[in-house]
Amino acid sequence: MTDLAVRPHDDSVTFLPHRLNRQPVVVRGLTADELWICVGLCGSAGLLIGLVLAWLTATIALMPTVVVITIALGVFVGGNTLRRHKRGRPDTWLYRQLQWSMALRHPGFASLIGGSDLVTRSGHWTTRRSSP
Repeated sequence: MTDLAVRPHDDSVTFLPHRLNRQPVVVRGLTADELWICVGLCGSAGLLIGLVLAWLTATIALMPTVVVITIALGVFVGGNTLRRHKRGRPDTWLYRQLQWSMALRHPGFASLIGGSDLVTRSGHWTTRRSSP
């Protein structure tokens, strides 16, 4: 390596890209994991709506049509909304936000997804240090 590529005081490499380990954006600002979450939630909602509509109209073909429409709407609307909410936040913001909401709403289920490790206490915090 050249002398310019390594910092002499700590031997760290200076030319590595900043976003090397980030997940790539796949569709409409969503990463692959976020896309699967969006598709799963929208597909489940579309399946329930499609079952009700198929039963009411006695047309079974309505069910997969509603599932596809809700997934498409979910990816476009959810992608735009999530992209706006994620702007300027860390890469793990969405996952920590989901863990935090599960830890507050369903404390028993939160231990399965790692939400019990989060600090959910609100109030006044002190460091208990004396000032010099």
